[in-house]
Amino acid sequence: MQINVPNDTVSVAKVLKKGYTIGDGLGVDYLNSQGPRPGKYKQFSSDDIKLYLDKFRKCILDGRYTISQNENRQDNIDFIEDYKINTKKEKEILLGLQFDDFCYAVENEKEEFAHEVLYIFCKRHQLDYWGTLESVDIYIKINMVRARNDDLYSIIVSFHKKKFDVTYLFK
Repeated sequence: MQINVPNDTVSVAKVLKKGYTIGDGLGVDYLNSQGPRPGKYKQFSSDDIKLYLDKFRKCILDGRYTISQNENRQDNIDFIEDYKINTKKEKEILLGLQFDDFCYAVENEKEEFAHEVLYIFCKRHQLDYWGTLESVDIYIKINMVRARNDDLYSIIVSFHKKKFDVTYLFK
């Protein structure tokens, strides 16, 4: 059974929690109808993630994104500083994400944002660490939301060196 819901993440999460198959307006279908699915969401096809990435890339190219750099995101700040990642390099990394870099999706852990679904990717990239080139696995957590003007906006919640093992859905 497929339920089409409005293009807002509140409706997506409500239907997700009921366990239905839905079209969320971001181009991703959740393919299960067996009840609530706490934890990691992995019911995606490669086409689902390709469509999500198309929308994500448009956000990047249009300048409708930010990488979180506040007191709760010190790992992001340290990573950007340690590897001297400027705007050009961050765009190169983000635009280089491919469907097979996808790991899973999760609901936002913060109660006030529990209606949001975040997508986790891990991308290997060559980076300069104080004059030495390193191959670094970058953990990237994306929250794509609709702005009041109905445009999509991407918040990169996590953008740092991978700290734990991840499982890729398509590798």
